[in-house]
Amino acid sequence: MKAAVVTKDHSVEIIDKEMRALKHGEALVDMEFCGVCHTDLHVKNADFGDVTGVTLGHEGIGVVKEIAPGVTSLKVGDRVSVAWFFEGCGHCEYCVNGNETLCREVKNAGYTVDGGMAEQCIVTADYAVKVPDGLDPAAASSVTCAGVTTYKAVKVSTIKPGQWLVVFGLGGLGNLALQYAKNVFNAKVIAVDVNEAQLEFAKELGADMVLNPMTTNVEEEIQNTVGGAHAAVVTAVAKSAFNSAVNAVRAGGTVVAVGLPPESMDLSIPRLVLDGIHVVGSLVGTREDLKEAFEFAKEGKVVPKVHMRPLEDVNDIFDEMVSGKIKGRMVIDLSL
Repeated sequence: MKAAVVTKDHSVEIIDKEMRALKHGEALVDMEFCGVCHTDLHVKNADFGDVTGVTLGHEGIGVVKEIAPGVTSLKVGDRVSVAWFFEGCGHCEYCVNGNETLCREVKNAGYTVDGGMAEQCIVTADYAVKVPDGLDPAAASSVTCAGVTTYKAVKVSTIKPGQWLVVFGLGGLGNLALQYAKNVFNAKVIAVDVNEAQLEFAKELGADMVLNPMTTNVEEEIQNTVGGAHAAVVTAVAKSAFNSAVNAVRAGGTVVAVGLPPESMDLSIPRLVLDGIHVVGSLVGTREDLKEAFEFAKEGKVVPKVHMRPLEDVNDIFDEMVSGKIKGRMVIDLSL
């Protein structure tokens, strides 16, 4: 089968990779689509450690072709996801208290195990979330990571209807964060990005205010106009966005960190203490979060903007990602 595999020179090669036999509790999935995420870029570049030889992809959608003994949660013909949270140990404190993505023995698709950027993928059946009927599978691919990650982040922000939430970075994650905040949580949303095209896109999605930090002092504008945001979700990969988020929220506000810039964040400890600012990290979402995120997408409350590309374009997509040319989400169509 064709698969997009990480190479030693921090590139990706399309190779013919042999599929191993199924083990107890596993299922073989014929892949249909797989979104390309900024985390894939980090993995390719060995930012989290060298994983040469692994098949990329954690925004995968496909149809179950075969199941192994011990599988009761899936059947042949089910459409399922291949997500970043591939498998937990199932018995640690995190797995049993609703924080399974923090499992210390976690396996991640496209990083520690082979992912969905291939013609076929093996999944642990109990961890492969079903895609509801009526949800377009190409759109579902974006929900599998970008969608559930931002849905979870907005949940973690504890935003309430009518309150102000600012989204820093309106790329593949940020545009979905805006939609979940507006259409599911009924918040008022401020979109912040250095790219005017992304801000125009944010307006189309219903942003109540758009700000470009290249031309506006975002922190002062938000504080002076709305008294400070009640919460901020930072999907950008620039250190400046995280620092700005802390200064853009009001007293008692919450900053949710999602993006993964390599630098350290600057924090004013007096501001955090005296104004009671909460800074929280949010890592993807649980299987239950993904089920909920899928349902909201099925209802049309969140509509991912996807662009189909063949598997052979994956390195071009990474180049476009680095240069900031991507609007919405690039999705590998395994039928092309």
